[in-house]
Amino acid sequence: MSSQQMQGLKKHYEIEKELAVRLRESSREERKTLYVSLYDEFNRRVPIYTEAIGEQDAQVASVMASPQWRFLRRFLRQDTVFLEVGAGTCATSLAAARVVQKVYALEVSAEVTRQVRVPEHFELILFDGFSLPVPDGCITVAYSDQVMEHIHPDDAREQLANIHRALAGGGSYICITPNRLNGPHDISRHFDAVATGFHLKEYTNADLSALMKRAGFSKVRAYTGVPARYVRFPLVVLKLQEAVLSRLPQGLRRMLARLTLSWCVRLVGVKG
Repeated sequence: MSSQQMQGLKKHYEIEKELAVRLRESSREERKTLYVSLYDEFNRRVPIYTEAIGEQDAQVASVMASPQWRFLRRFLRQDTVFLEVGAGTCATSLAAARVVQKVYALEVSAEVTRQVRVPEHFELILFDGFSLPVPDGCITVAYSDQVMEHIHPDDAREQLANIHRALAGGGSYICITPNRLNGPHDISRHFDAVATGFHLKEYTNADLSALMKRAGFSKVRAYTGVPARYVRFPLVVLKLQEAVLSRLPQGLRRMLARLTLSWCVRLVGVKG
């Protein structure tokens, strides 16, 4: 890495850490507006994401060629009502709109959504980061990818409970988030031993499945594997593996976790 690239990373890190501290130290009342204002501020001060936004059809095509889409696609049907929490540029939600009945795409940042063009059966909603302004019991498949780690730990259970409320009976919530044991996974990985940027809390399979259960999900299923082929895997085995790794010294734990665990937690909670 060149010195110029390193300087760019350091600037990104310092800005993200500064904003993350404000979010970590905020009250619940402050966070009703803070998720929105801080992420918009970040995207103005570090425009790497907004500048990288390409033509919409190209974004959607890229999503539909990805392993993540192949994993998500198995849960979608023509009669699916789909919700994406933390939709970003909405590329995944726009891909889903091609195969499902209805799409709700929720995002906190107006900066990354300002150029999005949506079809008729698609609702793009700017939200506060944890409440979900959709009708109760209307969603059949909810989805988030690299979002849960950005939610303040005090808001995580509330958000999961709100997703559970929004789901119809038998509906599923697909949650993909970095695994804490082989992290950190945000910009602070270049500088710190634990996440100090916008990853306010990184989770393990054990952490997140317990939260899902407390939020009301009757079943929690785990998936793992290589990107081209994610398969259902016994959650109890992953939790046992994480428990063993958690007892090791940090350096050894991270090294072994990167060799033996998927980089992300990939859980599907089912509403009974």
